Amino acid sequence: MTQSRNPQAEQMADESMARNLSLQARAIWPQEQPLFARYALRGEIRIVDVGCGTGEITRRLAEHYPQAQVLGLDVLESNLVLARRDNAGADQRISYQVGDAFALALADASVDLVVCRHMSQSVPDFPLVLAEFSRVLRPGGWLHLLSEDYGMLHMPSSAAFDSDRFWNQHVIPYMRSIGCDAHIGRHSPVLLEQAGYQQIAMDYLTIDTLRVERAVFAGIIESWRDGYATVLAEASARSIAEVRADMERMIDAIATPPQYAVWHVPVISGRRP
Repeated sequence: MTQSRNPQAEQMADESMARNLSLQARAIWPQEQPLFARYALRGEIRIVDVGCGTGEITRRLAEHYPQAQVLGLDVLESNLVLARRDNAGADQRISYQVGDAFALALADASVDLVVCRHMSQSVPDFPLVLAEFSRVLRPGGWLHLLSEDYGMLHMPSSAAFDSDRFWNQHVIPYMRSIGCDAHIGRHSPVLLEQAGYQQIAMDYLTIDTLRVERAVFAGIIESWRDGYATVLAEASARSIAEVRADMERMIDAIATPPQYAVWHVPVISGRRP
């Protein structure tokens, strides 16, 4: 994958992302796991986890599907070093490979379930990636797509700080500047429809201060702060200190009862005809 197709490579390789992936799994997986029942897959199926990162969800998929062969693909070898370390040969059904989502090294119609989480917002030209998913899925196979949307984070606001404005004036301009879609979550059902998928469903996972430990939710924003404050400052023409201060306001609000914050996480699924 070229740099132009992986414009967040530096941020994805930062140690903050490994922290983030672990925290996101803890926050999201308990609500996400039941969604896999709708695919009615069982037995010796083949699953590919595209953009698997450090393998947090790859391992959970192998546990959920005890007879499946599960392949985790990521563009960064540094992520896969951590994934292999944490698997440590405990489950021989899991394998990890460096892979380019724009050109999957997989045969046509060879996969029963493609899982792609937290990746669609990080690459430009996502329909090209979606075409690769369609190519490798067997007829009747399923796509499970978790697509972030930066208009779906809602933190406490005040006269001094408008949290909605933060996402609109920092994150969305940054994503636009690198050719990525900050609203890919809401756009994904249409993309699946255009790609010919059937039985399309849209679910929202509610990651909030009532369902998720405050420290876990706050830790997700902390890891984004550590990995992205510099580029968000550049995109908004503000100082790094100002951007960090705004993010710390959100972190403090999440961590401090009884304040309420919520992140709606879209999960889109569809069946290949």
